Amino acid sequence: MNRKNYSGDVTGAVLENNTDILIDFDKLAKIGQSQEPVVPVVVQDAVSKEVLILAYANEKALRHTLACGIATFWSTSRHELWIKGKTSGDELQIVEVRVNCEQNSLLYLVTMKGKGSCHVKDAAGQTRFGCYYRRIKGDHLEFYS
Repeated sequence: MNRKNYSGDVTGAVLENNTDILIDFDKLAKIGQSQEPVVPVVVQDAVSKEVLILAYANEKALRHTLACGIATFWSTSRHELWIKGKTSGDELQIVEVRVNCEQNSLLYLVTMKGKGSCHVKDAAGQTRFGCYYRRIKGDHLEFYS
């Protein structure tokens, strides 16, 4: 795989809407340097079982998720509570929260209350169903639906 040099200065639009492979292999190191302790959260559609999002939760986000029944995370880039769908309307209603064997990651089984779960929109301006809308094809990314 011919990977182009990743720069933390690359804008979201460049990362989200192109076919260049710009994987941020430093993401976990950056999170590890943060003052906020978090665990990874895999978000999966409760019916289709499609993986929608990988995000992070701190204790406050998990408590909010359990109390309100809406998927809530800790934004590692904005350093604030992120209630999924609060501004977009694309809420993820919690069906069940699972904990892995070592209690160091979570699985949110959800039902979508909007048109999708990703903050990125497609070329037609529609919310993408999930965040995994590209696949590696040779030395580039390919969009699929």
